Amino acid sequence: MILRCAVLYLASAGLAAAQAAPDPGVVARKALDLLLASKFQELHQMFNPDGQKVYTTEMLSKIDGQLKAWGPARNIGAPTVARPGPNFVVTIPVAFASQNINFIIAVNPEGRVALLLQRPGDAQWQAPSYVKPGSYKESIVTFGDEWKLPGTLLIPNGQGPFPAVVLVHDSGPNDRDESVFANKPFRDLAEGLASRGVAVLRYEKRSREYAARMANKPNVTVRDETEQDALKAIALMRTRSEVNPQKIYLLGHGLGGYVAPRIAEQDGKLAGVIIVEGTARPPEDVMIDQAAYLGASPQDLETLKGRAARVKALEPGDSDSPRIMGMTAAFILDLKGYDPVATAKQISGRILVIQGERDFQTPMKDFTLWKTGLAGRKDTTVTSYPALNHLLIAGQGKSSEAEYRKPGHVAQEVVDDIAKFVTQ
Repeated sequence: MILRCAVLYLASAGLAAAQAAPDPGVVARKALDLLLASKFQELHQMFNPDGQKVYTTEMLSKIDGQLKAWGPARNIGAPTVARPGPNFVVTIPVAFASQNINFIIAVNPEGRVALLLQRPGDAQWQAPSYVKPGSYKESIVTFGDEWKLPGTLLIPNGQGPFPAVVLVHDSGPNDRDESVFANKPFRDLAEGLASRGVAVLRYEKRSREYAARMANKPNVTVRDETEQDALKAIALMRTRSEVNPQKIYLLGHGLGGYVAPRIAEQDGKLAGVIIVEGTARPPEDVMIDQAAYLGASPQDLETLKGRAARVKALEPGDSDSPRIMGMTAAFILDLKGYDPVATAKQISGRILVIQGERDFQTPMKDFTLWKTGLAGRKDTTVTSYPALNHLLIAGQGKSSEAEYRKPGHVAQEVVDDIAKFVTQ
């Protein structure tokens, strides 16, 4: 899972209405001030009763540790308030010494915090050298029904119809560029592929576009978070006259790669899937490896293993179980028994598996599972890149979250290999 943001999915709690409704901007700013001042007990009290049970002062202190890595807060901007659903959504920009961060705080009508997350603030992105400006046209599209999502469609210049790729996000409330600090791997991929004759659609993830609604929606599954919208995005591409409907590929990154075979199975008509840094094991197993890599203590690892055992022990009748390892029971049960490699072996269409060998979020053991499990398929290409991390950006030495703060671009060899796979 991307470690750049801490998302607190909390259920709303009913409280007796005060005579005057609390100002959501004031409530959100107070919560932020308490977090920045490391006053975790007072911040803890601002959440609803259910949230207080899950998000302890100890957990809030871990979020605080991440903030301190960015240095002191030099400037706190004015809050902006929107109300896309039952809750108010307040955005407060903060300029830390080394990073600009937007705090997104949902406040319910009773003045209780319903959601708190961090997103990278404004960052300057420069197109990589392999992008050819003027070689494609860009347009804004919208798709979906209850959950309408905006996206960016790139169509190459020239005579179509063109092969096409739909980009599907990693875990977390990602934007259409999959922005991680100054890095925008999906924008790199989209503009790089469009420069090479491939139509590309990327879009806002539902958990970003509808953050407050999703936070208050019980029993969210990966189908809600990822799969349903990916299928609608694919369907949109089939309506475009510039796109060859027989040559539409799905590219899934991280979690998107993990469920890509399941999306392809449901669609049934894709030309193929491109699995980028996709895990091949259940999320709870991958989380343990991530924690070990990042230096978790033996005690913490044993605690994680105990929670992973609880995840594996969940049965269909346990839908009311509290969150385990950050996942709802519904999310866990939706994936129970899912084997992405076995599913990929059965789908029609070609398969490309891409892995950065310096990726600590998707360990190389997952890549090995893809490689060995798909060895019998003649229409499958499996390749790894020694210098690349989880964002497909080159680096040296041991990868870490700190590396994501350095501006970079998806390696050109990756863009070239994907374009060759799609257009050949």
